[in-house]
Amino acid sequence: MFAYLVRRLFLMLVTLFGISIVIFFLLRIVPGNIVDILFAAAGYVDPADKANLEKELGIDRPLIVQYWHWISGFLRGDLGYSYVSEKPALQEILPRIPITARLAGLALLFSASIGIPLGVISAVKQGTKLDYALRVVSLSGLSLPSFWLGLLILTASVAMFGQMPIFNPNPQTWLEAFATYAVPAAAVGFRSAALTMRITRSSMLEVLRQDYIRTARAKGASETAVNYHHALKNAILPVITVIGIEAAFLIGGLIVTETVFNIPGVARFLVEAIRWRDYPIVQNLVMFIAVVVVFANFTVDMLYAVFDPRIRYTD
Repeated sequence: MFAYLVRRLFLMLVTLFGISIVIFFLLRIVPGNIVDILFAAAGYVDPADKANLEKELGIDRPLIVQYWHWISGFLRGDLGYSYVSEKPALQEILPRIPITARLAGLALLFSASIGIPLGVISAVKQGTKLDYALRVVSLSGLSLPSFWLGLLILTASVAMFGQMPIFNPNPQTWLEAFATYAVPAAAVGFRSAALTMRITRSSMLEVLRQDYIRTARAKGASETAVNYHHALKNAILPVITVIGIEAAFLIGGLIVTETVFNIPGVARFLVEAIRWRDYPIVQNLVMFIAVVVVFANFTVDMLYAVFDPRIRYTD
């Protein structure tokens, strides 16, 4: 197990190194930079002023030198300065991470707590009216875009309560925090819940046909014990995979939701930084998302061994 962990950690570092190269050079391939945007907005281009500003920002240096400056600073915790606000990039990014993390965590909790039980019920009640109704709900969740659902929620809120949900950046209690994040989390988590439910149902149906399930029933085990202790424990691995992928996706996939609900999180800030070609912000935010995705996949692999004793990571 220790040797496996060492190999995985080494592969994670190699993967993140490769991702950093891709992030940096793809960002420079995009035509234009913040200097071009600023001078275009001003309506004139003075070559001398433009050259001075490029030198001041350090974007006139060779790309290899720029990359080394960024990655060495990143490893030291120095993320550079935002080209737009001229504040330290770390100071701009850190306050937004908890906002997106809370939203993604609540959406993931909503997804798992709704999707897994409904998937089990749909599998157990296969072919019944309840099963068909739940399948329609799951297909609806996979079909409806999150931005449309978010706009629908905002419209319904205005129609029923006369106002839209207002984001509270500093909730004082858990209840206030839940009220702040519940609506956007439900909007984005509905799709994840639908996907989780579909995967749970499919996996459960496969497991319920196995011989050991019939043996458990023949021994007199209750339906609850059969469905949740015997069947679900063996059907959970594909579900864990999906939840892990969704957890990684939610961190960077909340752009539309944060925009619709006017939430100042990481995803929305990333879009604004890309628009201004704010390299220090974009590079570090995308790298942060990459780290989350890599560690999410690593966590999923570790959970396999926890939930399935047949899996052992050996030399």
